[in-house]
Amino acid sequence: MSGSKCTRLSGALVKQLLDSVDSVLFDCDGVIWRGDQAIPGAPQVINLLKKSGKKVFFVTNNSTKTRKMYAEKMTTLGFNVTEEEVFGTAYCSAMYLKTVCKVDGKVYLIGSNAMRQELEAVGIQQTGVGPDLISGKQADWANVPLDPEVKAVVVGFDEHFSYMKLNRALQYLTQQGCLFVGTNRDTRLPLEGGKAVPGTGCLLQCVETAAQCQAQTVGKPNHYMFDCVASQFGVERDRCLMVGDRLDTDIMLGSNCGLKTLLTLTGVNSVADAEAHQKSGCAEKQGMVPDYYVESIADLLPALQG
Repeated sequence: MSGSKCTRLSGALVKQLLDSVDSVLFDCDGVIWRGDQAIPGAPQVINLLKKSGKKVFFVTNNSTKTRKMYAEKMTTLGFNVTEEEVFGTAYCSAMYLKTVCKVDGKVYLIGSNAMRQELEAVGIQQTGVGPDLISGKQADWANVPLDPEVKAVVVGFDEHFSYMKLNRALQYLTQQGCLFVGTNRDTRLPLEGGKAVPGTGCLLQCVETAAQCQAQTVGKPNHYMFDCVASQFGVERDRCLMVGDRLDTDIMLGSNCGLKTLLTLTGVNSVADAEAHQKSGCAEKQGMVPDYYVESIADLLPALQG
């Protein structure tokens, strides 16, 4: 195996890397698909990895879909996937609140219907999903009715995010002992054609600024995302590969958890980005440098078909 970072993965090195791991974690958007189209060759790569006996999992910071919704999308695109192999932040946040926080009560949820479903699946009730329209004056806002059963504020992606939601979160978080959890800190969601829209990180920072406290985040690059997979499937760190297109989430998760890392160039970041981090002299940025890179995960096909 190569000792240097940011090595192009090709030829015999592909088989060497695959032989050194038993489990592979894949990010989704920009890695195995873009929008509603599979990356060419990606379904074959996933299916052949599983056929060769590898454990394959999918870890995504997107909180707008349940595991079931992801599995259905993947199946439609030709991937051989089960719901249990998918770890999105909607599911992982629910597991975090239940198993780590052991939350005893409801949560105030700034988030999607998918997050509501995942919370309810583990027995946690929520309030907050949907629009919260503004009414009254400032004195009314400061004394907005609160549910006494709420013990935590949870922030995910919410297309209905508003001033009243921000205010309600603040009022809950001023109560003693109220927990504060965010799905992830991605500030921009890249779209096709170089466009982008604001991500969950923007909403989370709004709430943190108002409440003057910091949330515990669940998604990549936080190690909890890996812990969630490892605890259920017995994944060994030193025999696991993380594959992603973002240096600050996917590759950083791998670095934080001691996994081998592979950057694919079908999504957000480039080799030039990785090399700039490598030369930066900054320890945090060097944690975002992958062990290997490929143009596309389809580059793994020859080794798998051989």
